[in-house]
Amino acid sequence: MTSSSLSTTLDQLPPACDNIQLNYCKTVACANFSRTDPNLYVLQNSNLQRPVLICRECGAFPPVISNYDVVAEKQRLKLEQNSGLAACSNKHCPHHGLPVLTYRQHYHAFGFSGERQRYRCRACHHTFVDPWSSSNNKHQLQQKLLAYLFTGYTVREICRRLAMNPKTFYDQLNNIAARCRHQLTIFDARLGKQSQARQLATDLTPLQPQSNNGVLWVATAEVNSGYVISQHVNYQTQSVATSVTHHDAYCNGTRFIAPHNDHYPSSAAPLSQGLLAHIDTTYRHILARKNMENPLSAQVNINYPAKGCLVRPQYTVYSHFLYLHELLNHNTSTLAVFMPQETLLRSACLSIFIDRINNHTIDPLYVVEDQQWQHGQQVEKIDIVLMGWWRDRWAFSRNKSGNKGICHLGGNKKDQQRWLTIATHRAATAYQQRFYDQFNHMINEPRRKLRPASLLPLLDIYRAWHNLCHQNKTGITPAQTLDLMSSPMTLEQLLR
Repeated sequence: MTSSSLSTTLDQLPPACDNIQLNYCKTVACANFSRTDPNLYVLQNSNLQRPVLICRECGAFPPVISNYDVVAEKQRLKLEQNSGLAACSNKHCPHHGLPVLTYRQHYHAFGFSGERQRYRCRACHHTFVDPWSSSNNKHQLQQKLLAYLFTGYTVREICRRLAMNPKTFYDQLNNIAARCRHQLTIFDARLGKQSQARQLATDLTPLQPQSNNGVLWVATAEVNSGYVISQHVNYQTQSVATSVTHHDAYCNGTRFIAPHNDHYPSSAAPLSQGLLAHIDTTYRHILARKNMENPLSAQVNINYPAKGCLVRPQYTVYSHFLYLHELLNHNTSTLAVFMPQETLLRSACLSIFIDRINNHTIDPLYVVEDQQWQHGQQVEKIDIVLMGWWRDRWAFSRNKSGNKGICHLGGNKKDQQRWLTIATHRAATAYQQRFYDQFNHMINEPRRKLRPASLLPLLDIYRAWHNLCHQNKTGITPAQTLDLMSSPMTLEQLLR
């Protein structure tokens, strides 16, 4: 290190928040993996063209992240999930925002207000009314609205058929979305209390693929049932007073992207030259990013949304896994997480589930496969190849129908044949693709490219319909497959 860099070297990692420190070497085989002693790293924060953190042991340079902003983003996502649910509204109360549905021990029934149940907080004695404890007198209108929406009618056509104006349409849509979140909260809580071993599939994709507006959508589903456990986007409808042009993990509030912020030159998309070449090209494109954990740093510019603000993707994805970690906290059985080849997903999964990594109770894997690959087929010959700057150990198999490769990211190199047979992230990918197909007329509407807020209620509605109402060829819903309910839920039951 030169004398000029010595004067600008830092001596501390970004400060921890709520005992969470996510900045350390993320190379599992390295002796410094998960160690947060700043003396183990070279730290600098003066040259934006150089890594801020470099591991002295293996030379890895994981991007740094603000722990405070990860926690703040998790709180934002949690408040959005619980929006509209009956909960204590006192911001100074420890039970603030905790819904009655899943935290009944914090409240007790306190009479009625008309037909609605009233509750009282045990901590601050604040009283509030459960808006969902009475019947929905608009359920017939809302059923018709959803029926038209799911069959491809435009907003204008729906408004004409139901004799309503667009504002009323969106008000009803938001009310339906809130009811769907209410229903999902019950079943998500039941899932979190189950103790079976789980296999999860995660994927990250643009919410509006043809808009280039910077809004990314991360979703995680249970592999065998297809039940979508959680989904989030790096966009919030409220504008913020301050946003920064350059990411600085040592400052609070750095997670928000400044409007009309230009990014770095984009590189060409990976060519389909075979699975091995595709994976190698993807590694090269990831290394070419300004920030390896920010997919948006490879874009030329962003068509910034007209309203609201964007969050840097790494904060939303880290918070997404933090949400999963809290939801599955009671499940001590082994987890498996299957994901596409994306460094952001890898880093977030390893960082948030670091306790399970150290206890060997989680199996995070990259999975890349051809569309022709038949899931579940037995593999015979396996080729091992070390790939990328990280020398990741990939296992490949091929047959007449296609090729498949997997890379175990947690350090366990056993059971390659088993993982090649069962590992897939198709549950999340197929769910997202069906959403695109179902609402293609709204997602790709030119006027909606800079207005992603109108799609957020659809995400909640579609997830509830997919988990609780949508039946497979045998007439079973994802929630039934997981023993969360005994029979499919009708639209009328969903909206009552």
